Amino acid sequence: MELAYGSWPSPIDAALAAAHDGHPEYVGFVGDEAWWTEPRPTEGGRRTLVRRRADGTEESMLPPPWNVRSRVIEYGGQPWAGAAGPLVVFVNFADQRLYRYEPGAEPRPLTPAGLRWAEPQVRLDVGEVWCVMEEFTGDAPTDVRRVLAAVPLDGSAAEDRGAVRELSDGRHRFVTGPRISPDGRRAAWLAWDHPRMPWDGTELVVAAVDGVFRAARTVAGGPEESIAQADWAPDGSLLYASDRTGWWNLYRDGVPLCPREEEFGGPLWKLGHRWFAPLESGLIAVVHGRGATALGVLDPETGEVVDAAGPWTEFAPTLAAHGERIVAVGASPRTAYEVVELDTRMGRARVIGAPHEDSVDPAYYPEPQIRTFTGPAGREIHAHIYPPHHPACVAPGDELPPYVVWAHGGPTSRAPLVLDLAIAYFTSRGIGVAEVNYGGSTGYGREYRERLREQWGVVDVEDCAAVALALADEGTADRDRLAVRGGSAGGWTSAASLATTDVYACGTIVYPILDLTGWGSGETHDFESQYLESLVGPLAEVPARYVERSPAEHADRITAPFLLLQGLDDVICPPAQCERFLARMEGRRVPHAYLTFEGEGHGFRRADTMIRALEAELSLYAQAFGLYPSGIRTLELTK
Repeated sequence: MELAYGSWPSPIDAALAAAHDGHPEYVGFVGDEAWWTEPRPTEGGRRTLVRRRADGTEESMLPPPWNVRSRVIEYGGQPWAGAAGPLVVFVNFADQRLYRYEPGAEPRPLTPAGLRWAEPQVRLDVGEVWCVMEEFTGDAPTDVRRVLAAVPLDGSAAEDRGAVRELSDGRHRFVTGPRISPDGRRAAWLAWDHPRMPWDGTELVVAAVDGVFRAARTVAGGPEESIAQADWAPDGSLLYASDRTGWWNLYRDGVPLCPREEEFGGPLWKLGHRWFAPLESGLIAVVHGRGATALGVLDPETGEVVDAAGPWTEFAPTLAAHGERIVAVGASPRTAYEVVELDTRMGRARVIGAPHEDSVDPAYYPEPQIRTFTGPAGREIHAHIYPPHHPACVAPGDELPPYVVWAHGGPTSRAPLVLDLAIAYFTSRGIGVAEVNYGGSTGYGREYRERLREQWGVVDVEDCAAVALALADEGTADRDRLAVRGGSAGGWTSAASLATTDVYACGTIVYPILDLTGWGSGETHDFESQYLESLVGPLAEVPARYVERSPAEHADRITAPFLLLQGLDDVICPPAQCERFLARMEGRRVPHAYLTFEGEGHGFRRADTMIRALEAELSLYAQAFGLYPSGIRTLELTK
């Protein structure tokens, strides 16, 4: 069937895309059973705990409204832990209290209100849970302290802050959960301080365990060396992933185990991310790669890595090991993220949880291409290109397709090459998507990551534009029908692209940063409150740069239609940024729409929100590009 791009009929509607948003996280073992968290978009966007019993059955363990999710550093972290019994402790999102849960009984609070928790570890030997504790000391987002703490398992601290024991001295602004050595005598954790982010530089701290943590000392890391994770091997040696060579590689007591120009670690956006897990045999499970990631087993004696066979081409930063079993979360361009178990004795990997199911004919899935483009000064730009694809439709031979450039968030992050039905929503209708891993993205070494140092709003914008224009120049995309979209830091790149280039006919800006000066001087949370010191430069030294790069300061430069989407409960990129930006757009007669969502924070999690946002985005492109998609209500654009 010959139909114009953008008008192809597709069975992938916004509801289907929303139902598949999110994926399993935080895998772990409770006794011999694998457990993990899973999203429930149609249940208010909550996350539940899922248990895989010995007989292979899967069971969701906590009914609504329980929501297993931490808010420590706002992005959260490992929200649960368990011990044989089973006994589980978890963080409930609504009140951030830590709860004790035994299947068949109601969860019981272990901590008082007003504190936040992450990376719990059940210590049955001492009757406690050891965690990261976050405590606000004032009204400002930066009035906060974080320490390692012990919570009694008997519930005696549920109403008594004094019953919580502090294990560390609180001398660092940020800490990860402690890892305890096999003999129980030492604890290791990561720490860092403003203005560094954890991918800039962290310290690996080791202390003696004597009721509390004593004689803490830094054994590796520093301001220019990022250690992404640390753990103890069964023989008591200390394992960690450091980027001291320019790549996150694994070390054992300071000695490199597998020196390669690829990553065995990543950006620590959430406390409890894991890229390696030691096995009882002495082998080490690893998530590693350059760009894409694989699940493998590293022999520390030989440096050899054997990867698991299977269809998965990307693994998330979560791992757990028990005996010779490894549990991870993997995906591919044809499958969404699913829980994967690797038996190292048999060498066999299989899906054990959240199995991908084709809810639509996979003939409608996009067929991505891994591409490398050339940007300014000849620099390489990595991207995934998703051409329009439909099993029964083609466009007239003389028509070039519209394309949307997707800028990922972070910006210290990466767009993985995995099945995303939000992308398929567009490609199956005849709209191409280009995901750009612009300079500053992770997965390609520290040098690539640091291209964005003091260049945010420049390099990311240039790289996205270079990919868009290259697609147009080679005849892949229609030069007059290019769009840009992104969320969070990607929202910043989208807005900055509209303000500083003429490449795009329209743009979608999702929970963005728009005003650098405001964001860098108190409008965001503590974790990222000094992030701009490296991304843009010290505010005290280069205030004019903050003004010059901010889309909110240059509304007069934006002439293309845009859609702005914002959660009203967002404390990371607050609505105030959008409101100031729109106030400066008044009277400029640029078509635009501003949609806000009650109960949504940073990252949309509710199905109804995602449906409305996706349909509005498609309508924007339809109006800007002259497309005629069926069954989509028209987004009203105001001037």
